[in-house]
Amino acid sequence: MRTDPAAAGHDLRHHGDAEVRDDGSALTDLAVNVRADTPPGWLRDHIAGSLSGLAAYPDGRAARAAVAARHGLPVERVLLTAGAAEAFVLLARALEVRRPVVVHPQFTEPEAALRDAGHTVDRVLLREADGFRLDPAAVPGDADLVVLGNPTNPTSVLHPAGVVAGLARPGRTLVVDEAFMDAVPGEREALAGRTDVPGLVVLRSLTKTWGLAGLRIGYVLAAPETVAELERAQPLWPVSTPALAAAEACVAPRALAEAADAARGIAADRDHLVAGLRGFAGHGLRVVAPAEGPFVLIRVERGAAVRGCLRGLGYAVRRGDTFPGLDEEWLRVAVRDRGTTDGFLHALGRALNTV
Repeated sequence: MRTDPAAAGHDLRHHGDAEVRDDGSALTDLAVNVRADTPPGWLRDHIAGSLSGLAAYPDGRAARAAVAARHGLPVERVLLTAGAAEAFVLLARALEVRRPVVVHPQFTEPEAALRDAGHTVDRVLLREADGFRLDPAAVPGDADLVVLGNPTNPTSVLHPAGVVAGLARPGRTLVVDEAFMDAVPGEREALAGRTDVPGLVVLRSLTKTWGLAGLRIGYVLAAPETVAELERAQPLWPVSTPALAAAEACVAPRALAEAADAARGIAADRDHLVAGLRGFAGHGLRVVAPAEGPFVLIRVERGAAVRGCLRGLGYAVRRGDTFPGLDEEWLRVAVRDRGTTDGFLHALGRALNTV
């Protein structure tokens, strides 16, 4: 593990959707981490039912109360946002920090938002040799803003809640991106709902499990004073009426039960994917394990060429070299149903034998 204060050269604005735009639109998508076959019909119908209220300005009180109830928190600890990405921008612009640190490899938008807001950002780079696991001692003691994901995108590592909470200390804001936590069976290691960790800010997204990337809905869980500070930085009516309707529906008991079932299905499908990937160990392919998110990170020689060959065979995977701490040998593969995975594994075998 090391701290990297500058480390240029990574395209922090590159995301998985870029792999399936334009000439990639016809490819089988294993680059984007949104759950396949979503949103479900009942959720589409619910969102469509909200359209009759579009003449009125959005009123987020019911959705905010529903999110608060879902996590057992008072509403003053909840802020609804236009996806988790907006929350990163609000944190970067609203909080006064001297030394922000981002733990990588992870989702790059937090660092991009901090840099755009004029901050100098330090990086703590987790190492493959350590299984990309977190050591709180590697984070500089004077860091007053620390950002990490759990489970982490793209490594799929799930850090123990106690280890993550160990980063907290007076005078520090600890931002934990739990965008994929609802894809973990039982949401074990979650910090959402905790009020005993000083400076804790938890971000959640409803776009991954429910297929709402185009609608933009997420939320922040934090101390009331932090929520108020972030809310002052938001524009008026930042979350649309359809997105508010989706938020309220997605934290209802029926939806939580469905998400829990989906998480168990993802875990089984991920095991199938990992077992298939390990069959290519003879080609030098390595899998980051244990994977706990709805995606798997692999390392393979000539990764860029393999990715290009896979595109020619009809499959899009996420390049890894835009994540600080990784290079072009790394690829991220989304978990899909077994039929899709088997097709991908066949194509991967052809690619590895070709490049």
